[in-house]
Amino acid sequence: MSEARQTIQLDQFLKIVGVTQTGGQAKLLIQSGEVQVNGEIETRRGKKLVTGDRVTAIGQTFEVDLAALNAQTD
Repeated sequence: MSEARQTIQLDQFLKIVGVTQTGGQAKLLIQSGEVQVNGEIETRRGKKLVTGDRVTAIGQTFEVDLAALNAQTD
């Protein structure tokens, strides 16, 4: 049994929720200043997200739910 994930990196999260298809696309989107975390522009693709964080990209807002993400990947 794998240990539950406590955080997820911003670029990985964008791929999982379908905002981007590749890590490269996520990197470009983040570095161009088009992604917000909790209302603040975030340019670090390795930014660690926790449950409850809100990510906004290309007009969509997603709430991080690590329990649900862990269930999907197990």
